[in-house]
Amino acid sequence: MIILIFFLCHWFLSLFSQTFFLHRYSSHKMFKMEPFWERVFYLILLISQGSSFLNPRAYAILHRMHHAYSDTEKDPHSPHFFKDVFGMMIATKNMYMNYLHFKIEPEPAFRGNYPEWPLIDRIGDSWLWRIGCGLFYIGFYLLFANHWWLFILLPIHFLMGPLHGAIVNWCGHKYGYSNHDNEDHSKNSLPWDFLLMGELFQNNHHKKPNSPNFATKWWEFDPTYPVMKVLHWMKIIKIRKV
Repeated sequence: MIILIFFLCHWFLSLFSQTFFLHRYSSHKMFKMEPFWERVFYLILLISQGSSFLNPRAYAILHRMHHAYSDTEKDPHSPHFFKDVFGMMIATKNMYMNYLHFKIEPEPAFRGNYPEWPLIDRIGDSWLWRIGCGLFYIGFYLLFANHWWLFILLPIHFLMGPLHGAIVNWCGHKYGYSNHDNEDHSKNSLPWDFLLMGELFQNNHHKKPNSPNFATKWWEFDPTYPVMKVLHWMKIIKIRKV
């Protein structure tokens, strides 16, 4: 039970950091926040993603390219140009690393207006941090796992951030239904998207990329949006008017 609680906490905290901070804030600027709170959520991103920390700048560049070139050959992670999800993940990782280490520069339209904290970026990308987090996960399982099959979950902890992205980009552009004609293959993969906190409403999001609520039908529910509303009410963030 302890291991399952730990796994679910890591899954949803990491996922919240990705959808709230990397996606809706860093990439789309759906809301504003003061520098203090930006640093707070930057640290939450580092801790919650752990060994799979994703750099906000590189993430934002790739995601903005994904919207501009959705399901074309210039899309950095369209599933329609790869044999399987692993090929897509490797290609995305290679492009991500090029932007992370400034080996290539993006087009001007994709630059700027994303949070940067060089110290945390260096820590999150260091092997010392990644290996340290991995050893923590292993130690926690050795201490509390009482069945051998629970160790099957460990690789998910190691690759939590990229795994969330791969599920969203693969399933969200191949499987499900469409509310809108976006001239791409974006789909809403789950009518009740609890497991990915709204991220699988890809068809809705591509129709209204700056809307903080990824649900558009009355029977759809984006779990992250109410959290954003509470943070807005607490004056931690200020949601932009669409």
